[in-house]
Amino acid sequence: MHQPNTNLDPLRNVNGQLPKLIRIKAVIGLTGISKSYIYDLSNRGLFPKSVQLVPGGSSVAWLESEIQKWIASRVQERDEGGINNA
Repeated sequence: MHQPNTNLDPLRNVNGQLPKLIRIKAVIGLTGISKSYIYDLSNRGLFPKSVQLVPGGSSVAWLESEIQKWIASRVQERDEGGINNA
């Protein structure tokens, strides 16, 4: 009988689903931020870190849930008056 891979259990969300990885084009589409600015924010610790898809490779992706949380944090900060609403 097939045993589920318990190594992935800590990654599952509340619905039991594994996180979804999204590439840079999807991140740009969700945030409206340019590619270079996403990398700049990430390097400054102001944006979720990317995940290297292959050890030693150059392909990266982001956890969709982390991008969604980042967007929600921007809205929350705006609503609390922490971002210039100009």
